Amino acid sequence: MERNLHKSLQQAKDNGEKRFVVLIDPDKVKLGQMDSILDLAVKASVDYFFIGGSLIVNNMLDHCLLRIKEACNIPMILFPGNSFQLSYKADAILFLSLISGRNADLLIGNHVLAAPYLKMSPLEVMPTGYMLIDGGVATTVSYISNTQPIPATKDDVALCTALAGEMLGLKFIYMDAGSGAKNPVDTSMIDTVSSGLKIPLIVGGGIRTPEQALEKAKAGADVIVVGNAIEKDPNLIIEMAEAVHSLNPSEAIK
Repeated sequence: MERNLHKSLQQAKDNGEKRFVVLIDPDKVKLGQMDSILDLAVKASVDYFFIGGSLIVNNMLDHCLLRIKEACNIPMILFPGNSFQLSYKADAILFLSLISGRNADLLIGNHVLAAPYLKMSPLEVMPTGYMLIDGGVATTVSYISNTQPIPATKDDVALCTALAGEMLGLKFIYMDAGSGAKNPVDTSMIDTVSSGLKIPLIVGGGIRTPEQALEKAKAGADVIVVGNAIEKDPNLIIEMAEAVHSLNPSEAIK
């Protein structure tokens, strides 16, 4: 099925609609748990799956993608931790440039390595400015990327970084407190950054409850991403999706 995910996400933002994403790390999700997650995701009308992690150490990526494709039609978007986490079996890839750091490999170096593969692949390439925000604890992302996150209280730095990404032509901004973050991205920072952007703002990391998901969406996040909390309790998928989708104009009409 041909999809233009960039266009659909931009239209959703323009229409004031919120999207909910389940993040699946192939190394962390137990095989028996996968069926439960997929069943609940379908029931909750989850909008997208992000597939990936900071460190994938086995050959589970393709297997994970095949399991999802067999179970549903929810679009699968790669969220790669490095240039080797690629697969034709997904629908699209977040082509991440770590604009919050100064690691040249993650600004452009890895992209050069991946470009020939992506040019020949059927994947929709989604250029994304990735911003690591301090979540109150050291994360795998900060360790692997060898970069410092933007301080949680520096709303102005986050805004200027996001604006620079948009001006460079990136199509999405992803603010992430990182997997296992103690604190999610603050609502004040989300509000400040979203107010200056015309492109969709994705927010993830440290979101553990439906109330937090709703709060971040109300603050201006266009896409809410949850991974760790769902790994621990897949039943949260229903409540979180309902919370995020409750802000959509179509839900207000019902």
